[in-house]
Amino acid sequence: MQRLRESSVAQKSPEVPEGAAGPAAGRGRAVHGGRARSGVTPTPTPTPTPALTPARARPRTAARTAGASVAALATAGTLLLAPAAVAADGDKVTKNTVNQDYSVTIAAQFTRPNGAMLSRALTYDPKLVPVNSHVTVSERANSDRTRVGLRVDGLVANRTYGAHVHTGTCGVRPESSGPHYQHRKDPRTPSVDPAYANPKNEVWLDFTTDGKGEANSVSRNAWRFRSGEARSVVIHEHRTATKAGVAGTAGRVVACYSVPFNQSKEAAKAVSGLLGKLF
Repeated sequence: MQRLRESSVAQKSPEVPEGAAGPAAGRGRAVHGGRARSGVTPTPTPTPTPALTPARARPRTAARTAGASVAALATAGTLLLAPAAVAADGDKVTKNTVNQDYSVTIAAQFTRPNGAMLSRALTYDPKLVPVNSHVTVSERANSDRTRVGLRVDGLVANRTYGAHVHTGTCGVRPESSGPHYQHRKDPRTPSVDPAYANPKNEVWLDFTTDGKGEANSVSRNAWRFRSGEARSVVIHEHRTATKAGVAGTAGRVVACYSVPFNQSKEAAKAVSGLLGKLF
C-alpha cells in the first residue's frame, strides 16, 4: 500500500533551448558549392521565411503545451489529495482512491489547540487524551454501505470512552465539531430521541482501552455519508447513553480529529472539469 506524505511541490515548466536555426547558427562559416569553408562570404541564398518559422516555433509551442500539462497534473494532484491531506501536523494518507468506492485512512498525534495553527487532531483534556497520543481513522464505502474504523493508543489504560462522527471540523473550542452526523436528521436539537440517536442512524465508535491504553472500534452502516456533512471523529469522556432523553450523549468532548469522509468523488469531478477545459 503506497504511503503519501503531505508536501508542497513547486512545479516548473521545462526550459526550452533556443533552436539551432537563426542568424547565429552559421556565424564564421559559409556554404559554397555544397561544402562549408571558413573566411568566404558567398552571395547568401534566400531562405523562405515559412521554412524557418516552424523550426523556431515548434519548441516554443511544445514548451507551452508541456507547461500546461505540468500545471494541470499538479492541480489535479492537489485536488485529489486535498480532501485527505490538508493538515500541517504530519497526517499520513495511506490510501485514497478515486472510483465508485471510497477508501481513506489517516493517522495523527493529538496536540493542544493553538489559535495560530490548528492540528487536525486536538485534545481538550490531556489527562484523558494525552498530548502525542495517536489516532487512526479509516473509511471504506461502496454504493450503499459505510465502514468506519477507529484506533487509538497512548490513552488512559482500562478506560471506556464514547466516540462518534460529527458534522463539523475540530476547532479551538470543543463545541466547534457540532452535533452527531445523522442519516435521518432529528427535527429537534439537541437530538436525544433514541429513534434518531442510535448506532444505526449515527456512527458510534465507543471503545475501552487495554492495559497499554490501546483500543480499536468499528461501525458499519447501511448508508453513505452525504458529501461534506461528516467532518470529524469526536472522543467523549464516557460511554454513549441510549435511554430516552439522554440518548446519544456521552459527556464532555475530550478530543477531536478532523477527517475527510466521503470526499473523493467531488475531487474527481473538479479534476475532470479542469482537464476538460485545458484539453
